[in-house]
Amino acid sequence: MTVMSTAEPARPANGTPPDNRGSADHPAVLRRMAERTLAWTGPIVVVAHVDPDGDALGSSLALARALRQLGKRAVVVMEPPRYLAFLAEPGELSPALDALEPDTLVYALDAGDPQRVWGVPLDQAAAVFNVDHHGTNTRFGDLAVVEPSKAACALLVKELIDLLGAEWDAAIATPCLTGILTDTGNFRHGNTSREALETAGELIDHGVDYVALTDRLQWRHPRYFHLLGEVMRTVRYDLDGQLVTAYVTEAMRAEAGAELDDSEDFVGLIRNAEGIKVAALLKERAGSVKVSVRARDGASAQRICLELGGGGHVAAAGATVEGDLEAARAALTAATARELARLREAAVADPAG
Repeated sequence: MTVMSTAEPARPANGTPPDNRGSADHPAVLRRMAERTLAWTGPIVVVAHVDPDGDALGSSLALARALRQLGKRAVVVMEPPRYLAFLAEPGELSPALDALEPDTLVYALDAGDPQRVWGVPLDQAAAVFNVDHHGTNTRFGDLAVVEPSKAACALLVKELIDLLGAEWDAAIATPCLTGILTDTGNFRHGNTSREALETAGELIDHGVDYVALTDRLQWRHPRYFHLLGEVMRTVRYDLDGQLVTAYVTEAMRAEAGAELDDSEDFVGLIRNAEGIKVAALLKERAGSVKVSVRARDGASAQRICLELGGGGHVAAAGATVEGDLEAARAALTAATARELARLREAAVADPAG
């Protein structure tokens, strides 16, 4: 099985604009996926990207539950963060697999390239179906549907489940709605679309307890708040107040008794700082720093993170930078300065734009 698809272009080199076009005919490709899936007699493994978020887990659970309802042998391979673990039933998630059974179909959801897929050896799959909404997706797999215009991968999974003919119920609709909620920031982010809102309403009609779900998604372990206090002390403004950063060190996590996933939404808090265009949270790991970036007012988190070796969306992206915190912050600041300069040049070239 060849991991790269010949039907779509690969991602450009780091630092160059990604291919934000959608798949040539994503409804037709989704229909082919559904047809091949319905005819598939072997096991089906659903996976997503490393450090899964609500869209990764929600999309995966919704699809796997729909497949099992249709009589397929489907499993989700994932280790979600603590605050999302309530979505899965006991024993529903599998740890990483060292090997795949013969004739295994792998669905890779919300993952931009094969290196970002967690938990399975893709080269052992009989087929790989790639469903994603990141413009930086390399269009890998035997079939690939990549739609950057979608607010969440869960919207594509919703279309796929409809094509599969599964019967919607609360068990399938709840994780699917979770994917939409988390990737739109509960409908506050700029990617919130009419489609996202209308699909959310449809999923609620399938039995989702919306109030309970949105409340539960905000729960955090008590240690989260201790770590939050430490992180907020590191807030710093650069580039004439247009860049705000904060960081989490391994020592801070150890003192708070907090796991890395307890800091995942801190960047959303500092993004609310008045006057900034770019917010970034730097999370220290052994030998590297994970950088989570959010942007507004025309700035592109995607461009910044591509320059750092990562990827993502225009409004939200991430990268892993080798080295220590100061080196990572210097690289981030330099990449952000270039992105802000690009914005100024674009404004001069097109004052009306």
